[in-house]
Amino acid sequence: MADASGPKKLVLYIAGETPKSLAAIRNLEKICEVSLPGRYTVEVVDLKNNPQLAREHNIVAIPTLVRELPTPIRKIIGDLSDAEKVLVHLKVGDDQ
Repeated sequence: MADASGPKKLVLYIAGETPKSLAAIRNLEKICEVSLPGRYTVEVVDLKNNPQLAREHNIVAIPTLVRELPTPIRKIIGDLSDAEKVLVHLKVGDDQ
């Protein structure tokens, strides 16, 4: 099992440059800068370019943020506008 205090690997699945996808990207950047400075990596996957990844990664709605590390994998759907909810659900806050 990965070290819970180690770097977080986050993957944001979007579908094109929709307002909701762009908001999710901005909100995730803000959350990471404030709550996880230097302790995260973010990958943005556009399912418009790679639609097969939705099935392979069990993505049923977009935008979806996935915390791949530390395990277990956790997911949250939406534009990530509620930073506290994102941090609690994904267990990526300072004390997580």
